[in-house]
Amino acid sequence: MSDTLFLAARFRVLADAEPGLLPRLLMPFAKRDLTPDLMTSRREGDCLRVEFTLTAMPAEMVHLVEGNLAQVVGVRRLEVEEGAFRRAA
Repeated sequence: MSDTLFLAARFRVLADAEPGLLPRLLMPFAKRDLTPDLMTSRREGDCLRVEFTLTAMPAEMVHLVEGNLAQVVGVRRLEVEEGAFRRAA
């Protein structure tokens, strides 16, 4: 019986607006077989503000994705919010 904790997570990224940024930001999710439920991006001058929302993400992966996003070239700021925990059987 699996006893995995899932939680809602939101990742907010402010990065340099440059070609290839969005695929680089999606890679940490893809390599863990995670698909964001919502992704928004908005250009603000020379920056791009991107937000990823996942409603059910394995808790142990949040810090891994956070670390990978922080290492993406061009990322200026990263904020992470975690929501309520749920236990899946």
